[in-house]
Amino acid sequence: MSDPVFRSGLASAKAIKGSVSVSAIDDRGMIDLRGMAQDKKFIAACKKVLGFALPTTPRQSSSKQDITALWLSPDQWLITCSRDKAAEIAEKLHDALEGIHSLAVDVSDARSIIRLEGDGAKVVVMKGAPVDLTTSDYEEGYVRRLRFAEMAALIHVVSDSPETIDLYVFRSYGQYAWDWLAATSTKQSSLKLFSAQEVAVV
Repeated sequence: MSDPVFRSGLASAKAIKGSVSVSAIDDRGMIDLRGMAQDKKFIAACKKVLGFALPTTPRQSSSKQDITALWLSPDQWLITCSRDKAAEIAEKLHDALEGIHSLAVDVSDARSIIRLEGDGAKVVVMKGAPVDLTTSDYEEGYVRRLRFAEMAALIHVVSDSPETIDLYVFRSYGQYAWDWLAATSTKQSSLKLFSAQEVAVV
């Protein structure tokens, strides 16, 4: 009997080439990890399994090889990894955290991930989110949960150059988010932000 093949809800979506590149990430596993950041045993157990320390600074991320930990709240992280390793890592975390107040659950099917890449990626996201992504806070590694196009979402700034942002939405909203981005990332809909400009003195 063949093994099941896990696919994203946007697995059949074709990449969009507009003002920025928009593509669906189909091979990422996700683990919802909860525990007390102040608990040294919890932090140590997670580090042993993941190979790096969990980020405890708000809205930051840490990674090693293909595993990334996204800070979601003082007691919650989203661990991303290769889809075929998610169940194994979740099980290792569960075993390592036995007896420690914590939770580690494979939630790979809960969300869809859409990647925006290219100069202007932040501007496209800003069209649907009430935040200014152009400030120095939103540098590589930054994570934030926000309201995007009237739905709950999560963004992860993967890179500053080229601008690369991963947008996480719940799977049931994946197609809606994709269609929204398809309409707002076209070259015709591209925007040029205005900044402070010098005024000539007469």
